[in-house]
Amino acid sequence: MKYTEEHEWLQVEGDVVTVGITSHAAEQLGDVVFVELPEVGSEVSKDDEIVVIESVKAASDILAPLDGEVVEVNEAIVDAPSKVNEDPEGEAWFFKLKVSDMSPMDDYMDEAGYKDFIG
Repeated sequence: MKYTEEHEWLQVEGDVVTVGITSHAAEQLGDVVFVELPEVGSEVSKDDEIVVIESVKAASDILAPLDGEVVEVNEAIVDAPSKVNEDPEGEAWFFKLKVSDMSPMDDYMDEAGYKDFIG
């Protein structure tokens, strides 16, 4: 598992990266009331805004952590956005990205680094 400075977690399985937000991010957002996910099949570039999350406190975006193609989205969190608060690092993942170049993953933090980052 890797973590971004934008409080996303990244789980690698072969050439597919599953992306979600950390428990810390979910706590900061408060109760999530709306999630808009990217279209399956869309090509994204690193740092593209591809997910919109709205909570009772704020609206924020999730950025693509890598270049790739969206191969799956988690419709369950569109239907029940509160799942993001209930299980942000498990069942409430956002999308899966098929990635051709995994080398940028080396730039992201491991769990210990992320814990230091959020202090």
